[in-house]
Amino acid sequence: MKPDMFRQPVSILVGLGFPAEVRSVMDAYRHLVEWPASMRDTAHSIALKACSAALRGEIEAETARGLFAAFAEIHNLLAPETNVIAASRLQRDRDPHVR
Repeated sequence: MKPDMFRQPVSILVGLGFPAEVRSVMDAYRHLVEWPASMRDTAHSIALKACSAALRGEIEAETARGLFAAFAEIHNLLAPETNVIAASRLQRDRDPHVR
């Protein structure tokens, strides 16, 4: 495994709400660099600095992953777990009144 790969990807929502898996420090770094300047905040700055440090080998990839995941959570970018989606669909299929 490459040193910048995450043990577990971070699933985020992109574009019109499509899920995407961020699998490495470089993927996370790219998402952070593309984040609109007007929406950048402290969480963004910390995550970006962590990804930069991880790419230089100064910190572990998993540390950068945690900070990127925190950034994604703060900005409501985390994609729902697949099993949560499946459970809600199963409930909806069983009860047509559930939306």
